[in-house]
Amino acid sequence: MSTVSAGKLGEDAALALLKKNGYKILGKNFRSRFGEIDIIAIEAKTLVFIEVKTRWNREYGLPEEAVTAWKLSKLIRTSQYYKLLYPKTPDLQRIDVVAVEVEGQKVSAARIIKNVTV
Repeated sequence: MSTVSAGKLGEDAALALLKKNGYKILGKNFRSRFGEIDIIAIEAKTLVFIEVKTRWNREYGLPEEAVTAWKLSKLIRTSQYYKLLYPKTPDLQRIDVVAVEVEGQKVSAARIIKNVTV
């Protein structure tokens, strides 16, 4: 499986998991000069910026371990820019990670890690 197809499978699984858990999806793949946010949603009156990480084996660790301090700082800058563009969104904000593991062509595990910090 290519990284592109695994990433698409992971993003689709993340969207389904988020919706199942009550997240209202506002957008996907928001890009700016600061970086990209995979999914933007509202959950319990909180604006949530979601990074999706997908792995098809554990050779390089768990998916969520790929969210480094550098990646988190880019997410923070990008989320601040998003909030400037959309000021009517909720003031409460956080960053979540959806970790997706794939075996073959199927999702074997998916989990939401809320309020990720360094």
